[in-house]
Amino acid sequence: MRNDSKVVEIYTDGACKGNPGIGGWGALLRYGGHEREIFGGEKFTTNNRMELLAAIRALESLKRPCKVHLHTDSQYLQKGISEWLDSWKGRNWRTADKKQVKNEDLWKLLDQLTQQHEIEWCWVRGHSGHADNERADLLANRGVEMIIAEELH
Repeated sequence: MRNDSKVVEIYTDGACKGNPGIGGWGALLRYGGHEREIFGGEKFTTNNRMELLAAIRALESLKRPCKVHLHTDSQYLQKGISEWLDSWKGRNWRTADKKQVKNEDLWKLLDQLTQQHEIEWCWVRGHSGHADNERADLLANRGVEMIIAEELH
């Protein structure tokens, strides 16, 4: 990387109305003086899948290898990527009690994306007044609202 002082700050969140149910994901990306908001949703999903998808879509939106601080309020995402992933891969995507890893498809995709960037995974307490985390939460809920609106038409 050419300029390590430049870091992309990413805040992600997932939301689900029912679990499983209608879900949404959202991400706020900030680089220098620029901001970008992205969001989306699915008709039938889980909160954990939406947390993973928020990080995936944010990383997919980067056009070149970057230094990234990715902030999430999901311990599932943060611990999964930082603590559990290598063990899962070593056990052929099985948990310690030999069960198939849930959301394996998304974990594999996220694993591929992380190879392209230098990422620091940062956990943020959810709904604690952190402005950028609250914006990510609003974006995730816009994803839910988008799916509900599509269902009504």
